[in-house]
Amino acid sequence: MAFDVVPHRALITGCTMVATLMQALDSTIANVALPYMQGSLSTTSDQITWVLTSYVIAAAIMTAPVGWLAARFGRKNLFLVCLTGFTVTSMLCGAAQSLEQMVLFRLAQGMCGAALVPLSQATLLDIYPMERRASAMAIWGIGVMIGPILGPTLGGYLTEYWNWRWVFYVNLPFGVLAIAGLLVFMPKENANATMRFDWTGFAVLALAIGSFQLMLDRGQDRDWFTSREIITEAVLAGLGLYLFIVHMFTAANPFLPPSIFRDRNFTAGVLMMFAIGMVLLATSALLAPYLQNLANYPVKTAGLAMAPRGIGTMVAMMIAGRLGTRFDQRTLIGAGLLLLSWSLYDMSLWTPDVSEHRLVVTILVQGFAMGIVFNPLSVIAFATLAPNLRGDGTALLSLFRNIGAAIGVSVTSFSLAQLTQVSHAALAAPVTPFNHLLQGGAAGHFLNPATAAGAGLLDATIHRQALIIAYNDDYRLMMVATLAPLLLLPLMRRGRRAAMT
Repeated sequence: MAFDVVPHRALITGCTMVATLMQALDSTIANVALPYMQGSLSTTSDQITWVLTSYVIAAAIMTAPVGWLAARFGRKNLFLVCLTGFTVTSMLCGAAQSLEQMVLFRLAQGMCGAALVPLSQATLLDIYPMERRASAMAIWGIGVMIGPILGPTLGGYLTEYWNWRWVFYVNLPFGVLAIAGLLVFMPKENANATMRFDWTGFAVLALAIGSFQLMLDRGQDRDWFTSREIITEAVLAGLGLYLFIVHMFTAANPFLPPSIFRDRNFTAGVLMMFAIGMVLLATSALLAPYLQNLANYPVKTAGLAMAPRGIGTMVAMMIAGRLGTRFDQRTLIGAGLLLLSWSLYDMSLWTPDVSEHRLVVTILVQGFAMGIVFNPLSVIAFATLAPNLRGDGTALLSLFRNIGAAIGVSVTSFSLAQLTQVSHAALAAPVTPFNHLLQGGAAGHFLNPATAAGAGLLDATIHRQALIIAYNDDYRLMMVATLAPLLLLPLMRRGRRAAMT
């Protein structure tokens, strides 16, 4: 279909953005409602986490075959089925009366929701010409970037003023509108009924992704590789990945074509998206407890303090959409990565008494930097990719972003715990009854390690300082992870402006 004759382009864009926002919100919106679900469903704290884990694992496994499913059944048909299934399963999650029902419905919701983001991106890439894709990706990127950021805030509001079930019911009106819009306005594509599904490739990839997600999700609680469960999951993940790679390059018709990795722009873009994904959720996952536990911000105030990040992202998306037609996309990506690394470096110097002005400015710049990176990256990754590979490409880009986010949250949580212990040991080493500073004055009276009260207060003080140091070190770690993708920029080529059909 020629780009200049696509009817109702704006309405299709709006519907796909709603679908993207719904899926992105549901990846984090239920987090703050878990304690309320735990009481309502009569579960333990360990059991209730399966509400999150089941969704993440199902979505991760079902993201990879989206390109094949779209080609086999038609993109519009798949889009409508998945969006309808996502809306229906959201209502079922809200009505669940037991943990078993909730986990089952969240699995189904994750399976249906996995296709929404890649299908939305592929649709916009097809209906917009090259010179307008930056603007299209800006609109689409708002849903992808803002959804996970606003999810906990919206989930907390709905849970506090309504009920945790409204965390899922809120999808109904938006889902119905998006379904109606796509049904009426989205052009229909021909399905290829002759295609056969590669069950072997899908099975070993599902084994790799599912085992890897379980390892990341349960590693912290099981003390990582001291646990047989984590070791088993790591071995299964490695084995599944190895078998998938071998099968992909040796099978006659793998569901994921190996030719997609021959495109230099796309391969570099996938690796860069993986790195950005590691920082995207990890920064907010660290910032919320930092503000509440160390800076003593109330929950509502902490949520408001994090709002500038979303504002900065939205502003950057709009600006990047316009700048993308005038500047080299690689220049924008490089500038965004440098800005992002600066914001993380500044956060590594914070103390709990950081001024509100500095906090807001740094978080605003961080959100702006993410938007500046994400928009041109979404464009340049597909600039030279063959149109028939876009479905698989958008699925892979979403998959690597989600895996990166899972690794980022897991690694930063693990390093925070380990660095806290190391700093605590270093700070506590000189604290003995023989320390002259603790033998007289107010310190000797209140922080005397020879008394139970003094030892407890002293340990709490040391732990607080160790935690501050650990947070600072974590942000420095993420700063390094942000600078590393700069090495991929020379591998990318500037996209052609010619419109493709």
